[in-house]
Amino acid sequence: MLDQLMAAQQKAEEIKKRLDTVSVYADVEGGAIKVTSTANKTITAIEINEDFFKDADKEELEELLLTAINKVLQQAENVNAAEMQSVTQNMFGDLGGMFGK
Repeated sequence: MLDQLMAAQQKAEEIKKRLDTVSVYADVEGGAIKVTSTANKTITAIEINEDFFKDADKEELEELLLTAINKVLQQAENVNAAEMQSVTQNMFGDLGGMFGK
């Protein structure tokens, strides 16, 4: 049982490392602002279209940045949760076999 728990923990760590290499993207205003994040919810890039930047006021820019960041973090959370759910199901599936289920 301990071996299976350790294997599951190791698998979760491997997935976390892999999620650092998975990128998710979100944009607003038809690509005027694009935010990139890892699936582990680390923002890696923010791109603002130069033409949009010239015409946008501070308040609009701040609001759209918040929207784009929240969108990309939600996408990252969805990918992260799906991967971790897979590990959890495998772990409990293996443990269930140990108890005759």
